[in-house]
Amino acid sequence: MSVIPILIIAQCITIDPTGDFLRLLECAAGEFTKQILIRSGKNKYGVWQIDFTTPSGRRIRSSSGRTDKRLAQELHDKLKAESYKVERLNKQPERTVEDALICFLEDAEHQKDLETKIHHAQYWRDRIGHKNLSSLTSDDIYNNLPTHKRTGERLSPSTQNRYRTSIMRALNLAKQAGWVDAIPYLAKNNEPKKRVRWITQDEANRFLDSLNLEWMREVCSFALLTGGRMSEILTLTWDKIDFPRSIAIVTSDVAKSGHARSLPLPRNAVNFLRQKETRRISQYVFHRGKGKMISDIDREDFKRALQRAGISDFSFHDLRHTWASWHIQSGTPLMVLKELGGWETIEMVQKYAHLNERHLLQYANHVKVTSKLTFSATNSDSQNEEDLCFDTNKKAVSY
Repeated sequence: MSVIPILIIAQCITIDPTGDFLRLLECAAGEFTKQILIRSGKNKYGVWQIDFTTPSGRRIRSSSGRTDKRLAQELHDKLKAESYKVERLNKQPERTVEDALICFLEDAEHQKDLETKIHHAQYWRDRIGHKNLSSLTSDDIYNNLPTHKRTGERLSPSTQNRYRTSIMRALNLAKQAGWVDAIPYLAKNNEPKKRVRWITQDEANRFLDSLNLEWMREVCSFALLTGGRMSEILTLTWDKIDFPRSIAIVTSDVAKSGHARSLPLPRNAVNFLRQKETRRISQYVFHRGKGKMISDIDREDFKRALQRAGISDFSFHDLRHTWASWHIQSGTPLMVLKELGGWETIEMVQKYAHLNERHLLQYANHVKVTSKLTFSATNSDSQNEEDLCFDTNKKAVSY
């Protein structure tokens, strides 16, 4: 075989008609290669393969993902030019959105919502994974945001924001790695304010009494006592309970934030757990009676209990809202509630502030205005102004 200054595109034996570039941009191509033509009668897809040797002697073989020889040759020429710059001019190789998405998944490997992020990464790879990071624009992201579910139902603004968050995280990781100097900006959608649904203690008692399953009553009671999230409660094991300190440990793989935290246990919760410990049959605190971990609550029992108790528009997570609302109504400061509930920012608990404004009254009474008579609906504005006593000789002071 003769040596010629061109890459030969050979037919690839593959079962994948689309091919996989296998990070071709990371490979350095040489100026000259040997002519190698690989053929097989078993190849029914006809996808062409790139086969070359770099100046350092490294052989690169990978699918072009093309069935058209001309397009495959064009890809070769582009890759050859890029790889020449990498080896001869010390230029950084072009990175694609797919490269950034791989970093995104590696970063999310031990996070609780990994499956969701894998789904998001697959979506963005299919839409813009082939684009170079250096040429990516805001329009590329905006025009490819998902708008509908597979069922045809329109996505909510908050769901779109989750997809936006994933791609922006991937791009930020690429920037941190030095692959690109700047990344596009895409504003978030305006989301409706989160509702705060809570019930009174009388309603809560009616609801608990209406549950048929004893383990469901225990789980819901514990949620009302501690404000724990469903996953935190259902995965709770006895070794995570510290009776002397009255806390339960929520490990990082369970915590929503990805960081371990302590779940404070009030006296009623501690007493409940001590009684339950005497009947312990497995490592899990809550189970259906056979000691196995519960993956989800019994939705039917929960729904029927709400109907019997006359409660509507209520979910299991609203038990946490109810716990937080009761705390605020009892005078628990927002900063304390933030720590009790494991929220990361004060903004996350600000939605409960309106439930108790008694703490503002002591400050509302700090400013007093002395008047010669009591205001009434019959007083005119001018009369009020004359009767109010202000010492105009005092200087105004700004604090």
